[in-house]
Amino acid sequence: MKKIIFLMTIFFGLVANAQTDKIFKHNGEEINGKVIKVEEYTLVFKYDGEDTENTLSKYAVEKVVYKSGRVEQMTDKIVVNGEDDWEKVVILEDKAYIAGLKKGDEVRGKTGLINFQTGNTGDKKAEKKLKMDAAKIGCPFILLTADKTTVGANSNALGGSQAIKKGIGYKYN
Repeated sequence: MKKIIFLMTIFFGLVANAQTDKIFKHNGEEINGKVIKVEEYTLVFKYDGEDTENTLSKYAVEKVVYKSGRVEQMTDKIVVNGEDDWEKVVILEDKAYIAGLKKGDEVRGKTGLINFQTGNTGDKKAEKKLKMDAAKIGCPFILLTADKTTVGANSNALGGSQAIKKGIGYKYN
């Protein structure tokens, strides 16, 4: 009799487990719950046994396996091995897009004090430096916290422009 109760417990446990969606994050974590909705940059879900809605950035999620068996790929993992991979770094402008990622260090990119670039060229140069700074510390994502361009006499004595970008680097684990 004890064996039958034990086997029934295992069976119902497996059935109950099959009734949930599984969220697979890029850091290897697996979440069991119910996916409520998938938006452009985020995924809203509830943990098993809870009613509170949680939000994850789609950048943190590899895939979702729904209880029906359907698999939905979310994003490819971005691997940054050093400064040479700066072009892979993604700049994010909304805090919702970092949910589920780990905060890293502050990063900064700016053009020099003597800069005769046009506003657009200076902006691109500052963005490249910002991404290089993030790639150097192994962060594939940056949450942009400041984006400023000064032009003319306010920026430097020679009348050029200076672009300054600041952000916080984010990683998967």
